[in-house]
Amino acid sequence: MTYESGLLDVGDGNHVHWEAYGAPGGKPAVVLHGGPGSGAERGRLRHFDLETYRVVLFDQRGCGRSTPDAADFGTDLSVHHLVADLELLR
Repeated sequence: MTYESGLLDVGDGNHVHWEAYGAPGGKPAVVLHGGPGSGAERGRLRHFDLETYRVVLFDQRGCGRSTPDAADFGTDLSVHHLVADLELLR
């Protein structure tokens, strides 16, 4: 079901995990998860017609499969740039 995924280097030693689903040329939609500590849930795809939309799920800094993990003691939690990270992902 995933047709594309990766880790995007967003700077400051952080990499955000992302996955794309649905129609590669479809209407773009990005799903933001609640945070901190959670991650993108594939269950949210049920809200989209995957033949119409290109849906991108991503784990914000420190969450889910992004690195480094916020649960690691040495992770700097003072650097969060959600909007800038979204712009890079776009």
